[in-house]
Amino acid sequence: MTATSIDAERRYDDAQFSAQTIHETERQKVVLGYFEPGQFIPVHAPDSDVAITVVSGSGVIRDGETDHAVEPGSVVVVPAGTERGVKADDGERLAATLVTAPPPTDAEHEPVRRGLQTGQFDPD
Repeated sequence: MTATSIDAERRYDDAQFSAQTIHETERQKVVLGYFEPGQFIPVHAPDSDVAITVVSGSGVIRDGETDHAVEPGSVVVVPAGTERGVKADDGERLAATLVTAPPPTDAEHEPVRRGLQTGQFDPD
């Protein structure tokens, strides 16, 4: 069993969001995401369910065609194959847990890489 804390794993990166994987099997992946103001995970649609819980800060979580304004305690669950993305508000840092099942493949993260390279939240 993995046991840690949000604070123990907290790592911010000025260049892009920071993802600290704390648990991964072929059935599930648990990541702690840390975002400087305005940073994001670009919109993509992997074949995995994701449950995102905001621990601190505020931002937007894309769920298909809906953008949910989120704050500490917000939980957004997005089904497999549905577009999703996470973006911190411009004024503050965001920390969240992201639990995916099953873990996305490397190929499914190509839109994420493209969005980070071009600086676009919605790269398509």
